[in-house]
Amino acid sequence: MLAEDAPKSVRAGEELDLAALTAFIEKELGAHGAITVEQFPGGHSNLTYLVHHGDREYVLRRPPFGAKIKSAHDMGREVAVLSKLAPVYDRAPRVIANEPTGDVLGAPFYLMQRRRGVILRKELPAELASDHARIRRICELLVDALVDLHAVDYTAAGLGDFGKPAGYIERQVSGWTERYTKSQTDDIPAITEVATWLASHRPTDGAPALIHNDFKFDNVIFDAELSRITGVLDWEMTTIGDPLMDLGTSLSYWSQASDSPAVLRLPFGPTASPGMMTRAEITQRYLERSGRKTDDLVFYYVYGLFKTAVVAQQIYYRFAKGMTKDARFGAFIFAVRLLGEQAATAIARNAI
Repeated sequence: MLAEDAPKSVRAGEELDLAALTAFIEKELGAHGAITVEQFPGGHSNLTYLVHHGDREYVLRRPPFGAKIKSAHDMGREVAVLSKLAPVYDRAPRVIANEPTGDVLGAPFYLMQRRRGVILRKELPAELASDHARIRRICELLVDALVDLHAVDYTAAGLGDFGKPAGYIERQVSGWTERYTKSQTDDIPAITEVATWLASHRPTDGAPALIHNDFKFDNVIFDAELSRITGVLDWEMTTIGDPLMDLGTSLSYWSQASDSPAVLRLPFGPTASPGMMTRAEITQRYLERSGRKTDDLVFYYVYGLFKTAVVAQQIYYRFAKGMTKDARFGAFIFAVRLLGEQAATAIARNAI
């Protein structure tokens, strides 16, 4: 059995008002003992804390301090998705309490149930590294969890008005291009060129689905034996749209052994480890399991790289403008460059 994902001490500058939080929790959930807080160290967007309430545990989610792009850190959106999705998609955690006003902690937040398990980050656990059959199986489980999400009857779940699927691809390309412009700090020609290519190579929107928009290894929780996925996290960008755009985002995080050494250093998880499926194999399983077809895989992959580059740029912008002191963010401009170059290479090779 592998060790569970563990919280650590709260990072400097990201502390919560414990007295205000205690008052809120006791009002909403009753007095069940002392309240203490730890922080999960992963993630670069919304902040995630473990709240101990006597012998109870909750996970608290709130926007980052100094966030510039409010729509990208919408707590209400996560609450709405999880409240409707948890009954029909068993990997979605249940919401326990919601504070939408920001009056308690200076920003909206919510509490959800804790899903215990293992999160795979940059390196595979040593005891797994040589078990290639098991490694392939965790790849399959990840793909299948995405397929299952895209198969949810979102209208029956009460999420039919959660997005505007018509024109989704066009809005995404133009929207992420605009976000890049608003947060740009450096001149990176590859990013500009990729944005232009995407605008002129848009495919027709496919049949819509509920899409996660950030589906990757460090946003899912496996059980201790890595035999199933017990939870999917980070629902802040969920909407209704073309599910192949969701696949493209997932592929953008999937480095493989044939990528450049620089790309392999990006902190996207253990996807290039021996035994891992390639991007082509991931795509093949997704298309086979979902029954979808496309001739535009390069577009979806390039879109995913571009979107991920813009997210990295937005995070770096917060650091460059002094909105956060988190030193991890200082290197994100290099990720923007690498992702732009990877996208340009995919276009030139016409391959994912």
